[in-house]
Amino acid sequence: MTGVVGNLSPKQALALEQFKEQVGDLLPQLPAQSDHFLLRWLRARNFNLHKSEAMLRKHMEFRKRMYVDTILNEWRPPEVLEKYLSGAMCGYDREGSPIWYDIIGPMDPKGLFLSAAKQDFIKSKIRDCEMLQKECDLQSQRVLEKYLSGAMCGYDREGSPIWYDIIGPMDPKGLFLSAAKQDFIKSKIRDCEMLQKECDLQSQRIIQMFEENYPERLKRLFVIKAPKLFPAAYNLVKHFLCENTQHKIFVLGANWQEVLLQYITPEELPAIYGGKLTDPDGDPRCRTLLHYVAPVPKSYYVRDQVQLTYEHTELVNRGSSLQLEYEILAPGCILRWQFSSEGADIGFGVFLKSHKGQWQKAAQMTEVVSSQRYNSHLVPEEASLTCQQAGVYVLRFDNTYSLLKCKRIQFTVDVLLPGQLQSPKAGGSIQSESEASKEEARNLIVVDQTATAQMA
Repeated sequence: MTGVVGNLSPKQALALEQFKEQVGDLLPQLPAQSDHFLLRWLRARNFNLHKSEAMLRKHMEFRKRMYVDTILNEWRPPEVLEKYLSGAMCGYDREGSPIWYDIIGPMDPKGLFLSAAKQDFIKSKIRDCEMLQKECDLQSQRVLEKYLSGAMCGYDREGSPIWYDIIGPMDPKGLFLSAAKQDFIKSKIRDCEMLQKECDLQSQRIIQMFEENYPERLKRLFVIKAPKLFPAAYNLVKHFLCENTQHKIFVLGANWQEVLLQYITPEELPAIYGGKLTDPDGDPRCRTLLHYVAPVPKSYYVRDQVQLTYEHTELVNRGSSLQLEYEILAPGCILRWQFSSEGADIGFGVFLKSHKGQWQKAAQMTEVVSSQRYNSHLVPEEASLTCQQAGVYVLRFDNTYSLLKCKRIQFTVDVLLPGQLQSPKAGGSIQSESEASKEEARNLIVVDQTATAQMA
């Protein structure tokens, strides 16, 4: 049994009903409440109820923290990402699934990292996922409207409407395959050709984010024209992918055009990739549909163009961390921060603890924003958090991984009351430590790795 609607074993069907009961409190908040949606989380964890529930609850916290529900309408990527970060949707495969293209060969990772904050990269990819999911839902509806028979025509003698179903020419098997197999959302392998440390780390973070928050939405991923270094780069990130996802990734050889045409009709495939689709002016690259990027101009480099003034400067010793405490008295308050470091990266995370002034290790506190290393010596970081509960929030700068180098950081922290746009700066105390019917469609992804630019 495949674990999709219409193809469940008795044990899987029972697990689905139990799962609905366990996450009943979440159902009104979910982006979808259908069995198709819930089964994705079960399949991602092999129908382990405990792990599936934990995964879904963590995803809902992620949606709140990243404002996912409003990201399509209320957030726009920085100009540099709109212009120079690859990724575009173009056409549909033979089963009606939308196709996403990433032309990453000419992309300039170094220029992008110097021009945009890490949070903007993550939000940009979340926005792509949500945009693709919206198109998937629309496409699934189009499939059903096109192939499902049925229409109302007239009324009987008692005035009741009459519904006609002309099922003779209907193709149930074809309808099942085109709708039930469509369960897509974008999954991304970033910059596999580039082996620099930050490129790999950023790729790992994005892939991990997709695996944790957009499970079972990838249909197939084709990598074409991959360079010789690709296998080494892929080996660095594939352990972040579940086994099912790894089986959906195909690195194509010299016959890649033939393989693509097995899944995409010539009319839907750009001519540059062996199809017949062109721009109105005959351009085989379909530049009006696909996003071809170029090296990022240095005028976008944030460090060279923006000079920020911070309220505080502190030194984080080697092998140590710095904790800033802020007491939030009411839920809904917004904690906002900006920071930069000098000379090297710095770790940063947000934690919650029960009592102010009582020093605790990171492992003893509740993690609210996961601790990660930020290249804030290249691009200043800025983000905010809507506090879901009152308590003492700890902003922790982590340098425990650096045994040789101290880090000087500059930062500004604001606490905004609910509904307030501005508020006086909050003061904090500082501590240091040493240490089958309708199934949503899936997407097809084509990754073009033709290298036309080099990264310094």
